[in-house]
Amino acid sequence: MTLAEVKRGNRVKISNIPDEFIRAQAIRFGISEGEEIECIEKIPAGPVIIKKRFQEIAIGRRLAENITVTN
Repeated sequence: MTLAEVKRGNRVKISNIPDEFIRAQAIRFGISEGEEIECIEKIPAGPVIIKKRFQEIAIGRRLAENITVTN
């Protein structure tokens, strides 16, 4: 499952970010493999808003489609 497919309110763990360029972008947001995050909002045809600890981050849909997560 990708981050773009996660339903609002679900807590997931980032399992894989296969592309190096996308991994670098995610690291700039403070997100890396093994992190536990919560999807707090999904804007239709827009970003996925996640929460990591006390920080909320808007991840673009195209970037979210390339991040693999597990429950």
